[in-house]
Amino acid sequence: MPKLDEIKARLDWLKELFKILVAVLVADVAGLSKLYLDASIGILFYSGIVVLGILAIAGVIVSRKIEIHLIELRDI
Repeated sequence: MPKLDEIKARLDWLKELFKILVAVLVADVAGLSKLYLDASIGILFYSGIVVLGILAIAGVIVSRKIEIHLIELRDI
């Protein structure tokens, strides 16, 4: 049973992390859209694009870890 509880706790933590990543990702897209519409394309815009890529990669990694833990949970 402790293994099951440990996996569930990790899974819950990863789900919360994924929610935060998605929220920040949406806020970044909104900020980039606002900068683009205002024609304020500068260092802030390009740094936002870099952050967008980093957040997308982090989201893929977290979702993959969630999938791994779900498979591990199914095997128990």
